[in-house]
Amino acid sequence: MPLALLVLALSAFAIGTTEFVIMGLLPDVARSLAVSLPSAGWLISGYALGVAIGAPIMAVATASLPRKRALLILMGVFIVGNLMCAVAADYGFLMFARVVTALCHGAFFGIGSVVAASLVPENKKASAVALMFTGLTLANVLGVPLGTALGQFAGWRTPFWAVTVLGVVALAALAKVLPTLKDEKKTDLRSEFKQLGSAGIWAALATTTFFSAAMFALFTYVAPLLEEVTHVTPHGVTWTLFLIGLGLTVGNYVGGRLADWRLGTALTGIFVLLAVAAATLRWTSVALIPAEINLFIWAMVAFAAVPGLQINVMIFGKAAPNLVATLNIGAFNVGNALGAWVGGLVIGQGLGLQAVPLAAGALALVAVVAMQLSLRLARKEASALGIHTASPAMG
Repeated sequence: MPLALLVLALSAFAIGTTEFVIMGLLPDVARSLAVSLPSAGWLISGYALGVAIGAPIMAVATASLPRKRALLILMGVFIVGNLMCAVAADYGFLMFARVVTALCHGAFFGIGSVVAASLVPENKKASAVALMFTGLTLANVLGVPLGTALGQFAGWRTPFWAVTVLGVVALAALAKVLPTLKDEKKTDLRSEFKQLGSAGIWAALATTTFFSAAMFALFTYVAPLLEEVTHVTPHGVTWTLFLIGLGLTVGNYVGGRLADWRLGTALTGIFVLLAVAAATLRWTSVALIPAEINLFIWAMVAFAAVPGLQINVMIFGKAAPNLVATLNIGAFNVGNALGAWVGGLVIGQGLGLQAVPLAAGALALVAVVAMQLSLRLARKEASALGIHTASPAMG
């Protein structure tokens, strides 16, 4: 794998840390800003909606730029947003800062995925994208637990200062190592937007959305679930987040291999397992050891889907790779916001934290339905084009 992929993974690590670190600090942020836990959860939803809204806007804004220059500008926006988070004095400004930070997220992962896939042979594309997303999983293994510990020790704003520095390092590495492709074709957004008429693309994006909703309905509230139901100490929450991060990393690696094998079969199976792993936490969360084992398995299954979901939409949108890959990151974060909202709704209705895993499991089953629709549309479109051999999306 080219060195440039490791630099993209480093950038993904920085972005992933700033997105997810607030989950481990949610109770602290709520207490510090004198807001309810569901209101603090909206800081996660606000970031996710910022990604969803910002993804197409930033894709248009950077369309005429070489991909390397676009990635450098987007990382600059990321640095500014984290500085704003670090100095935020109240809930409103922190929400605004989170949205600013989120603007770079979708376009960076979208363009970065296209760059990552372009650096390797056809049969290694899912693995290359998985390597880039390894930075996102390592953010959960190292960035989130360390950031949570740092925030509990020195205040929740401190991790954002640390991520700002990390962003500067990533920016310098991108500038030095990322190749400038001389034969890179200029993005024709008008042509790319025309490709969005494909029903298969929207089915693939819907699959991503409901998968992400299933994941984040639980992930958003995992810290209060651990503290209030499993009775884990704040220090114990940090170690549990580290365990979850390990599961995410293993899942991301395995998921890349599975996606290179049979994409459709792999994703459908992963969603079913995710539904089971999430719902089971309803009962295992009352005891420490079962809860820890359950969360590790849940995390491993969840992130096994991520590389495949990105490749899934890129198969449908081969004629519009930049836009479709970026929109898929937006779909991830629409699902993020939806999942956080569903989890907050469950809590707000008085059903309790133990009902959240059941809601997450139900959303995973909706993702199964969306994936089956995506596969059916893939076969239909292939048949219309006279293609008789199954594509990876149909496997």
